[in-house]
Amino acid sequence: MIQKPKGTADIFLQDAEIWQYVEETARILMHDYQFSEIRTPMFESYELFSRGVGDTSDIVSKEMYDFFDKGDRHIALKPEGTAPVVRAYVENKLFGPEYPKPLKVYYLSPMFRYERPQGGRMRQFHQLGVEVFGSTNPATDVETIALAWDVLKEIGLTDLKLVINSLGKTADRIRYREALIAYLEPFHDELSNDSQTRLHKNPLRVLDSKDKRDKEIVANAPSILEFLSEESKKHFEDVQQLLNALEIPFSINSNMVRGLDYYQDTIFEIMTSSAVFGAETTVCGGGRYDGLVEEIGGPDVPGFGFGMGLERLVLLMKDQHVEIPDLTELDVYVVGLGEETNVETLKLVQNARQSGFSADRDFLDRKAKAQFKTAAKNGAKVVMTIGEEELSKQQVQFKVMATGKEVTLPLAEVYADFEKVYNLQASDMTAFNEFFGKEN
Repeated sequence: MIQKPKGTADIFLQDAEIWQYVEETARILMHDYQFSEIRTPMFESYELFSRGVGDTSDIVSKEMYDFFDKGDRHIALKPEGTAPVVRAYVENKLFGPEYPKPLKVYYLSPMFRYERPQGGRMRQFHQLGVEVFGSTNPATDVETIALAWDVLKEIGLTDLKLVINSLGKTADRIRYREALIAYLEPFHDELSNDSQTRLHKNPLRVLDSKDKRDKEIVANAPSILEFLSEESKKHFEDVQQLLNALEIPFSINSNMVRGLDYYQDTIFEIMTSSAVFGAETTVCGGGRYDGLVEEIGGPDVPGFGFGMGLERLVLLMKDQHVEIPDLTELDVYVVGLGEETNVETLKLVQNARQSGFSADRDFLDRKAKAQFKTAAKNGAKVVMTIGEEELSKQQVQFKVMATGKEVTLPLAEVYADFEKVYNLQASDMTAFNEFFGKEN
């Protein structure tokens, strides 16, 4: 039997309803914040990620799905969303005067990373992300963080904490890099193999190591906050002031660096300690990347964004027993009794749908009891029944499930204006009976 590739998942039925709820809620909030959607290809040039994300990052060096196509082009399935959006921003000249300033976009897209699958971490995963281009105002940082916070709260999640840090400007990081290497070199032999490799290539990544001994070593490392320029220090102070003004609680972790090389100044993560992940886990992260647009060939335009993995959100929602609104209401169920009613049953269902109502019917030629049971199970508000007798008289039985009241209607009236028929019964049964000249 052919099975799905390792690290992928099939999403269906109740799980699909959770995903749809998250996506629809996010889209509503994105548009409330005046973000517009952007869609980029599933695969891009390998160089986009090696230049934009960084050759020394785990994503490029270890996790990327890359290959040479039939034209001998080096291609990569996108492992993250920011670099492709920046590429689209540059290639389509979205920095032009005819576009909004700042430009605010969001995406919902599959991503691909070759890593060990585990809870909330898949080889094909789905990400909701946003990017803001054209503003260095610290209020942009905070508005975007507030959007992430709102999305997570709106879908019903709790047990969340916001952690922030600043990586300063390029010159700040160069000074800090030298101080950090000087601190770490005496511990070289005690560091994990990964951290030994990173020590001189990208020492800031050592701060982000999950190795227990590495964590003990970096606990006393110098803080990057001590190396910030006055400009970056002021920016970070403003971010904190604005978060306080919005009453969004946060803490500062000077060892947080994020996993992508393009970040500078404000970075953030929203984390949970939910037991479903086995350890404290990040569900959303992002930050400022003011040099990335220029790195990928565009003008000197600042940027800020975040990404959140939907798989982790869904796992967390299940663990916290978040109640999902019923997005599959059934307005009408048509019970057809006998093979000769098959055509009329289908016509009634389609008439209801074309009038703007959700509708369904039985396709298995079951008895009336089984069909009514299905209608009740699916929460049908109205059941219309047609059998041999009704068909011969060109009538249909119309039952309001909430009240149990029934009325017999001419098929011609139902087909003429189903919306009026339905709305009358929903609002006033007396008016409904008077309209059709019937007695209940």
